[in-house]
Amino acid sequence: MCGALLVRNPKGGLDRPIALYSTALILLLLANIFPFLTLEIGGRQEITTLFGASQAMYNAGMGELAVVVFLTSILAPALMMTSSLYVLLAVRFRKSLPGVRVLLSWIGHLEPWVMLDVFMLGVLVAFVKLGNMATMYTGNSLYAFMGLIVVFAAASSSFDTHLLWHKLGIPGRKT
Repeated sequence: MCGALLVRNPKGGLDRPIALYSTALILLLLANIFPFLTLEIGGRQEITTLFGASQAMYNAGMGELAVVVFLTSILAPALMMTSSLYVLLAVRFRKSLPGVRVLLSWIGHLEPWVMLDVFMLGVLVAFVKLGNMATMYTGNSLYAFMGLIVVFAAASSSFDTHLLWHKLGIPGRKT
């Protein structure tokens, strides 16, 4: 059996990453709907959402940073999750959907732009730095975002591109 391709069948098959990416997408939606943080300084209260944080940076003259925050904490994760779900569902249900191969090849290029954990680290640093100057209250969005980080990491680790390429009929393809 020279040249035979050995493809592992991961525990949970394709259902596990589908469930995890679906959960991550719901958590991303929740993280963007509810208030992320409430900051109280001198009796004045500012409530912001995840998107609102990026928008506040833009309004404060930090346009480049606002774009990077938006891309790495909202847009890239949303594209990664929807693209991965599209590919996984097409392969799982054996549907020949347009663009599946292109999306699968681009998922590897999109992954480095998803920096949910880096954004969270920035939020933790802000908590420490602003702790003496302001009173901060966490919103439900922050908890959804923390769950998103964990679920997204689990989804990414269960996403097997080699298996997907094999099931699409392109053995040995690497991304």
